[in-house]
Amino acid sequence: MSPNGGGSPQGKLAEMIISSFGSVQDFLDQFAEMGNTAFGSGWAWLVYDQKKKTLSVTKTIGADNPMTRDGLIPILTMDVWEH
Repeated sequence: MSPNGGGSPQGKLAEMIISSFGSVQDFLDQFAEMGNTAFGSGWAWLVYDQKKKTLSVTKTIGADNPMTRDGLIPILTMDVWEH
């Protein structure tokens, strides 16, 4: 998450991102939107939905997290703090 960061995802993760979002850029746009729309202290998440067998993005506020939701496995998170 830096201008010269580690590059695009590879392998199975890249395949799942493209399958779930259409492109890596579409995933990045949705992930950023989740972070930008979290009010106060929150999180943006990339999760694997065990029921649908797809990836999705979601946001939580405060201490909430996707592990409390049935079938969601966190893959990546971004801590958001609105100042």
